[in-house]
Amino acid sequence: MILQRVRNRGIRLGTIFERAAARHPNSVLTIDHDLDVVPDFPRRATVAEWAELVDELAARLSAAGVRAEERVVVHKSHCFDITLLALALSRIGAIPALLSSKLDGETVAALVRRADRPVLLTDQDKLEQDLPAEVFELSRAVILAAGTHPRAVSLADYAGAPRVPAVVREPSLPAMITHTSGTTGVPKLAVHTGFSLESRYRPQATVAKLWLRGRHVVAINVSFVHSRMFTALPISLLQGHDVLAMREEDPEMVGALFAAENPTVLEAHPNTYMAWEELAEDPRRPLANVKVFSSTFDAIHPRTVRLMLEATARRRPMFVQMYGQSEIGPVTIRSYRRRKGADGDGRCVGVPFYGFTGAHVVRRGEKRSTKENPGFIEIASNGRIVTYFGEQERYDKQASSRVWWRMGDVGYRTRWGCVHLLDREVDVIEGFGSTLAVEDALFSRLHQLTEVVVVPGPDRSAVPVICTRGDEPIDPEAWRTAVRDLPPMAPPVLLRLDEVPHTATAKVRRLELARQLTERSVMR
Repeated sequence: MILQRVRNRGIRLGTIFERAAARHPNSVLTIDHDLDVVPDFPRRATVAEWAELVDELAARLSAAGVRAEERVVVHKSHCFDITLLALALSRIGAIPALLSSKLDGETVAALVRRADRPVLLTDQDKLEQDLPAEVFELSRAVILAAGTHPRAVSLADYAGAPRVPAVVREPSLPAMITHTSGTTGVPKLAVHTGFSLESRYRPQATVAKLWLRGRHVVAINVSFVHSRMFTALPISLLQGHDVLAMREEDPEMVGALFAAENPTVLEAHPNTYMAWEELAEDPRRPLANVKVFSSTFDAIHPRTVRLMLEATARRRPMFVQMYGQSEIGPVTIRSYRRRKGADGDGRCVGVPFYGFTGAHVVRRGEKRSTKENPGFIEIASNGRIVTYFGEQERYDKQASSRVWWRMGDVGYRTRWGCVHLLDREVDVIEGFGSTLAVEDALFSRLHQLTEVVVVPGPDRSAVPVICTRGDEPIDPEAWRTAVRDLPPMAPPVLLRLDEVPHTATAKVRRLELARQLTERSVMR
């Protein structure tokens, strides 16, 4: 596989706002909540004003003792200032290691231990309510973005600290650490370089420039600790678009926000779009002006695509799906139009970015990889991380070669080069077929479903776990009609959505869900 060899200076996270302000000083970035670290900073400000804030936070962090090349674990209450603090840390040459606010305290402590005596940047609420006391012994120092604690220093004490020059690190050096989704256990710490992040940015920025002419309002509802935030945000800022960076996911609140801000581009995780399906019927018409919907890393259900596309008043709206993972970034792309919404094959996740990424499928046995006999999906990309911090052996096991990366998914490729994703390797139920395809079918046939996950039961039979609007029981006859031509399954298990275990990016933790079902069966 030959990838394009182009000059790559690294993404230079610490100066993104500064460079955007030099090109487009009047562009505006808006957030839907107050910052914890600087509560009086306005929710709507120009890119130049946000650049000043990042510079100020960098000065505070430097004055608090953070040094270049030092790892700094950022784990605080969910807020856009997580992203700002990461950029400020990069500006002084430190390496931010971003941990989701949704992780439990014991998992955070384990990851802080793995990070090998980092600085911990957190807040008073996390220290008092979630984190175990051992984090103080595991960290070189503890700094608070908000609040006070007798064993920590507060960034507020360093307001007005002297500004420091931006540090530019070599592209090959670690630039950021993010954690994996943790769907199969304790998350891994993925180490990104400036080179790998820039390699992810370029193909997406090229596509965005082709599809988005002029100035747009780009709404981004992506986890503030996810690597995707650090490519989505630069694309929007450096191309001069206005940005709405969102924390809110509740459809009622989001509907009001979209009705006021009138975004033309939406970026969100697949499960977030599922939660927003009811916006399609909202009388405020919050999606009416959307030209492009974008979703990254996971396949999305065709029903959700159809509802989003039907909710906009644009003549030729587009839904863009990119498949990838935290370790390697987006690697394939597919677009939907109105006529190919619900009728599209949800298992097709598109084709690689020509010249930037490559894909092939490795046989699992003697037979070639097909829909009936899926193989292991492997990807080539310069956006690949360089290691799992503290777990080099795990990294080497997943990197099948210097070029190819094992995605942990099974599928096949068509004669036209499209990649079809059928299941995660660990979720395969032998003899059943694609659980994801069955879930797509059920979503399309039963509109009252808000979630459906097919997992192996205690006897390895396929068990559909469902969530419904209002937690209402599913009509038995409607269920029988919906599954009549699908592989045999056990009767559905109805759960509330908050009973289904999720990762920080709203993915269902399927192995944990299967374990819970087994425990429930044993307790009966």
